[in-house]
Amino acid sequence: MNLRAYWRFIIVAYQFLPLIVAYARDRRRFILFGRSRDVSAEQRRRRAASLLDSLLTLGPTFIKLGQLLSTRPDILPPEYIDEFAKLQDSVPPASWDEARVVLEEELGPVGDRFTEFDTDAISGASLGQVYYAEIDGQQVAVKVRRPGVKELVEADLKVIRWSLPLLIRFIGEAQAFSLETLADEFERTIRQEMDYNREARMLNEIKTNFQQDDDIRIPAVIGTHSTGRVLTMEYVPGTKISNVEQLDTQRLDRSALAKTLQRAYLKMIIDDGVFHADPHPGNLAVQDDGTLVFYDFGMSGYVDPFIQNKIVDFYTAVAAQDIDAILDALIEMGTLSPEADRQVMGEVMELAIADARGEDVEQYRVQQIVQQVEDTIYEFPLRLPSNLALVLRVATVVEGVCVTLDPEFDFISVATQYLREQGYIEEGVRDFVEDRVQEGRDAVESSVRIPPKLEDALDRVDREDFHIRADIEDSEQNLEKLGRRLVLGLALAAGGISTAMLYSFRPAQPVAIAIAGSLTLIVGFLLFRSFRQRRGIRAQPQFTRQNLREMEGGEESASGTLGFGDAAVQQSGEDSDEQS
Repeated sequence: MNLRAYWRFIIVAYQFLPLIVAYARDRRRFILFGRSRDVSAEQRRRRAASLLDSLLTLGPTFIKLGQLLSTRPDILPPEYIDEFAKLQDSVPPASWDEARVVLEEELGPVGDRFTEFDTDAISGASLGQVYYAEIDGQQVAVKVRRPGVKELVEADLKVIRWSLPLLIRFIGEAQAFSLETLADEFERTIRQEMDYNREARMLNEIKTNFQQDDDIRIPAVIGTHSTGRVLTMEYVPGTKISNVEQLDTQRLDRSALAKTLQRAYLKMIIDDGVFHADPHPGNLAVQDDGTLVFYDFGMSGYVDPFIQNKIVDFYTAVAAQDIDAILDALIEMGTLSPEADRQVMGEVMELAIADARGEDVEQYRVQQIVQQVEDTIYEFPLRLPSNLALVLRVATVVEGVCVTLDPEFDFISVATQYLREQGYIEEGVRDFVEDRVQEGRDAVESSVRIPPKLEDALDRVDREDFHIRADIEDSEQNLEKLGRRLVLGLALAAGGISTAMLYSFRPAQPVAIAIAGSLTLIVGFLLFRSFRQRRGIRAQPQFTRQNLREMEGGEESASGTLGFGDAAVQQSGEDSDEQS
């Protein structure tokens, strides 16, 4: 029996109870009965802020859950996505005495393994905290898993599993499926982040991929001093990438830095298939010579070759402003449901691109395009692949960092240049030509096969031996509803006539009249209800330029943090030259 899990369930229920009651009243005004009520965007934003406070209060597991939810527009409305994007993975570090127990259980006496060890943590976060140390004169950063965090996380994971059936009652079918898959994904992700052996492997793999690139620096792992709960890396100081004043003081080219950052992520996602998935400014630093430094590989992932190809198609389509190709790429990646209204989504994409353009028609940003798509995703039956959700989030965060460095940064120009240098655009042209040639061959073959078949069909028509079979697709069960209403209508008419006749010719039998009248009223209510019921997702949501501008106007930016490992802390300008 896990008493801690039961106690945590009570705490979580207490934190979420007001919101649960509010959501229940949205479905039925008086919880057990009553009509549903509309919820405005402002109400959703207030609820999202309240939920954010609850997540922060509940601690590490729920902070991580909120961060993951911020990448899932298929589950939450845009107001919640915007609010959860503010989550800072920053909490006071545990005491040194507690951290020392973990460190010595893993490595042995601190004095024997390190020539110097600063017991004041550089930074503290939900899952781990970082210390500065030296090994035989080499400066290192030692990341120690927070004492007791694994037991807390395991208890919280049980609470989340127990809570799922209740939460699913308040959301649609598609979102319910996504929420269940999210629970599996979250359980896997947070356990991976607590496994520092995995982080070391991911760090080494990405470091190997950039070993020939002098513009990128990734700290090396000190394997002799690393375990599943302790990760020791070389200490690499640098200026926080969002500290533009300090970068200007160092006379660094911010436009070149933005280009280096964007190209690095294009390489990771498109070429290598393994990527650093947490590119907020706290995990990026710049050395005096302009070298870009990456920290914190606890959140990282893989991209399979199919998705890599579709991402290339998406970037190429955006560069060409080909709306149909953009939608095709999103559908093939699984980002957009094939059932979504292409005309409506095409209008959304056109408006998004139009609103994102500057005076120069070539100046528009993928971040705004992706954000507008994410804002509409919640209206459709969509299920995002987990790693693709991270890729989409990485794309928007990276573009935001690049714009901080250079307000005139042209994402499309850099992406197009990179794709051309790597041969993707030319390869796409060759594939297009080959496809058209193959289509031409198929058309010629069809032109040879069709005349005999057509002649045979005409002969059968002439012999009156030609039959047509039609299958009616009725995914919305409209025929069933029509039949039900027809039966209820006939029953209502019969009941009304019967009641009237009993009342006229048998006034001395009030019981029979009452029964007939009651049954007629029940049938009438059922018929009325069949016309009032609304099921499923809106088929034709309307979008206008004003809607899009209102959504953009409601967005709020999250403040940057500086972190090392999974630890992120607020830093002032005076700390900007230190390693996070």
